[in-house]
Amino acid sequence: MTAAHFDELIHPSTRLAIVALLAAADWADFAFLRDRLALSDSALSKQLSTLEDAGYVRIDRPLRDHRRHVRAALTPAGRAAFQGHVAALREIVSSADPQHALA
Repeated sequence: MTAAHFDELIHPSTRLAIVALLAAADWADFAFLRDRLALSDSALSKQLSTLEDAGYVRIDRPLRDHRRHVRAALTPAGRAAFQGHVAALREIVSSADPQHALA
């Protein structure tokens, strides 16, 4: 079980959505993330760079069909941070449950 830890870097909704999508896959193409999250190229690039600088995301730029493709994956540190953040959010949400408050 991952220890609960609220992560200010992951918490903004756009970065949280990116990390959640990456947590469900080994790799995700830039175009998939952009389209799924309805972001501009520049907005997604900025968020991915922030996550990469923190060590949470690894960016790969393989050459395919004579074109550079960009894809992203969570690093082990990114996966642990996401799991800890989700655990912290669950603790926060569970405290609002009336049945939990009576216990």
